[in-house]
Amino acid sequence: MDKSKMSRLRIKYEDEIVPALKKRFQYKNVSQVPKLQKIVVNMGLGEAIENPKIMDSAVQEMTQITGQRPTVRKARKAIANFKLREGIPIGCSVTLRRHKMWEFLDKLITFTLPSVRDFKGISRKAFDGRGNYSLGIKEQIIFPEIDYDKIDKVKGLNVTFVTSALQDEEGLELLQAFGMPFRK
Repeated sequence: MDKSKMSRLRIKYEDEIVPALKKRFQYKNVSQVPKLQKIVVNMGLGEAIENPKIMDSAVQEMTQITGQRPTVRKARKAIANFKLREGIPIGCSVTLRRHKMWEFLDKLITFTLPSVRDFKGISRKAFDGRGNYSLGIKEQIIFPEIDYDKIDKVKGLNVTFVTSALQDEEGLELLQAFGMPFRK
């Protein structure tokens, strides 16, 4: 692919991160080096049961944040205690791959996370045992695309980084090489 059309982080991955990880973990083949496969952004909205208009604003905000229209997730089964019926929209999610994934990661690392007040870094403990990392964000208003005056309710979201790493240590090294601000 033409490097002029590639994201800044993808160029960094191919030129700097791959050789460094290959040397660090003594991989014999470049294909063994862990890579970022996809980023999944998920917003669960339990309040959508009482107020369906929240779902519309969540879809619009998620589209602004990720640059891709999310799919609306519906309840699979009814739970009477939560006043939940099967088929009611309760969340939305986006799976980012290729160019949009690299752009979202670059924006998250360089603009969004550093702009959080009193930010001390993200936890190293949110790995799943297979090299994937999940990041919980309490407020969608930390993203620069969201207009603070137009939001009706503060919503949280989860961002999951799916890697090809086999162990958490490899996934941590990969995300640190991208510049993820982990706590010391």
